[in-house]
Amino acid sequence: MKTLTGAEIVIECLKEQGVDTVFGYPGGAILNIYDALYKHKDEITHILTSHEQGASHAADGYARATGKVGVCMATSGPGATNLVTGIATANLDSIPMVAITCNVTTGLLGKDSFQEIDILGVTMPITKYNFIVKDVTKLADVIRRAFVIAKSGRPGPVLVDITKDVTAAACEYEPKEPQPIERETELIREEDMEKAIEMIKAARKPFIFVGGGAVASDAANELSAFAHKIQAPVGDSLMGKGAFDGTDVLYTGMIGMHGTKTSNLGVAECDLLIVVGARFSDRVVGDPNHFATNAKILHIDIDPAEINKNIQTDASIIGDVKIILRKLNARLDPMNHDEWLSHIERLKDMYPLRYNKEVLTGPYIMEEIYKVTGGDAIICTDVGQHQMWAAQYYKYKRPRQLLTSGGLGTMGYGLGAAIGAKMGCKDKTVINIAGDGCFRMNMNEIATATRYNIPVIEVVFNNHVLGMVRQWQTLFYGKRYSQTELYDQMDFVKVAEGMGAKAYRITKKEDVEPVLREAISLNIPVMIECQIGSDDKVFPMVPAGKPIEEAFDEIDLRIE
Repeated sequence: MKTLTGAEIVIECLKEQGVDTVFGYPGGAILNIYDALYKHKDEITHILTSHEQGASHAADGYARATGKVGVCMATSGPGATNLVTGIATANLDSIPMVAITCNVTTGLLGKDSFQEIDILGVTMPITKYNFIVKDVTKLADVIRRAFVIAKSGRPGPVLVDITKDVTAAACEYEPKEPQPIERETELIREEDMEKAIEMIKAARKPFIFVGGGAVASDAANELSAFAHKIQAPVGDSLMGKGAFDGTDVLYTGMIGMHGTKTSNLGVAECDLLIVVGARFSDRVVGDPNHFATNAKILHIDIDPAEINKNIQTDASIIGDVKIILRKLNARLDPMNHDEWLSHIERLKDMYPLRYNKEVLTGPYIMEEIYKVTGGDAIICTDVGQHQMWAAQYYKYKRPRQLLTSGGLGTMGYGLGAAIGAKMGCKDKTVINIAGDGCFRMNMNEIATATRYNIPVIEVVFNNHVLGMVRQWQTLFYGKRYSQTELYDQMDFVKVAEGMGAKAYRITKKEDVEPVLREAISLNIPVMIECQIGSDDKVFPMVPAGKPIEEAFDEIDLRIE
């Protein structure tokens, strides 16, 4: 046992938890921690982002790509509030993250002191748990508890706010081994298992809907075995991408607003919908009164609060998805649903994803990225049309390949997340797909990538508009393009080069492949601007609040 300052205890606790990388931005209140971090820079790498929001997204991306807890740091006041969007993003997508902030000294709390903010109050609705530490003797236990909470059960972000005097105070510190995280099984009831097995055996047209919970529980192997054992087609949510191999013959594509017609019709026509780690988001469900109306619904999820929250189910099993699937696999015999699978295959043939192959488009670029990377890259995205194209046209073969803001829909998420992902997975090609609107929100993080020579590739789909909002304005608002046109003097290539990156501009299809190959081979930060049409749209599409089987595409619009 030794005596350490609070700042030194923070660093020792991070080392205890196996933290090798943190993302942050210093300031007055957190100076003691940064001073202690300086003394341990050979053990913990600190990435100074261009903005605290970039730090929170980087910690999030690190967590999504590795499955470990991501860590970010910021000072008091505006430093802490700049983390808020990133914390909220992680919260809605159930990402394990610990955000460490420092506040004014204990005696100045509640006095509107310089750079004081009640960050505990601000973040209470958007964290799994949060703490303020005013006693140095409690600091180590709080940090250890924060990591346990962040990664246990349904993961999520935890904030630890520490007053500056606590970081300077000293107390005895005793190292401890990290608490092991046990998979949650106590709510898996035998009667629930029996009912589920009975429903699965009775089904003639089962369909599996996979969400992010299957990724969080590392259940890919069990899910694949389950789908093939019961011979059921599989669709996924945006957050579930990669939990089931996108090249598998049973895979039907994404479900929901921009899902495939095959998946949406599969949900509408099935007699049993098996939902694995998904929360029935409104973007998946559409009209909740007309969702899977021909089916019984079996919901498997770790969080009891999700059962019957958005959609009424017929049965549920609560617990860790990996364990539940493993138990089901052990008790089910192989099944045959050839007639149902043949019908699904006919739907795939009738309703393939389509786009204009004559010109440079987002779908074409995504297919080229898939080809050049062999389907092995980590793909990050911002939010909008490019996000949907990345979900539709890149085949994700394994979990943790697609990092994207699903619940909050955070523009500006992707580049920070890509930096975090690359720091966590240095052997993988990491590509962020952005729109020009999103790039304006996070382009400053190019400077972070070049500062540390983090070789991420930023691909900007520049259509000179806020594409997804414009798509809605075109289809539903009489082409009244209010504040969605971005025709201005911005030169993305010069901006990226000014921050030290290699930059390219692509205007025709034949340049995509050679530029991508060169960008990957350079192994430095690269920005690739791809100029595409302002009126390109994401199809299929379900109007908000409509049944998902009413998905339409350009051919349907022409018929009308």
